[in-house]
Amino acid sequence: MKIKFKKKRLYAHLILGLVWIVLGIAILIFGVGLGWSNYGYSIIGILYIGHYLHDVTNQYLTIENGTIKKNGLYGFGKKINLNDINWIKKFAGDYTLKTQTRELKIDTSLIDNQSLVELLRILGSLNLPPEKTPFSDKGYNSSLSQN
Repeated sequence: MKIKFKKKRLYAHLILGLVWIVLGIAILIFGVGLGWSNYGYSIIGILYIGHYLHDVTNQYLTIENGTIKKNGLYGFGKKINLNDINWIKKFAGDYTLKTQTRELKIDTSLIDNQSLVELLRILGSLNLPPEKTPFSDKGYNSSLSQN
């Protein structure tokens, strides 16, 4: 299952890439000199388009075979087993999944609303003690309101 980016974020990368490419082409056509720096605008545009294509293809998170993976550029994504998660912290709308040795921070502002519902359903179904998950009525959220 893929947890998708918001379309607004994807389109922003696409538009920025196209703007940089158009700017680069305009400078090459109407520019006075053809220095190596004039190609920089087009290169930036191509990088933005590449980022857009990567994000459309891989999306933000992948959950499969009992693991959750944050898909980063160039294949360098963090990956943890769902069964190894022993604590889920929520702070400012973001979730941090913790194991004994690793952490995975999930920025919910980047996630499409339908995908966010699915993600929260999966995280809520993990068998964690109430004090170590924000998905419990008896978790650390309620203990803060009693103080």
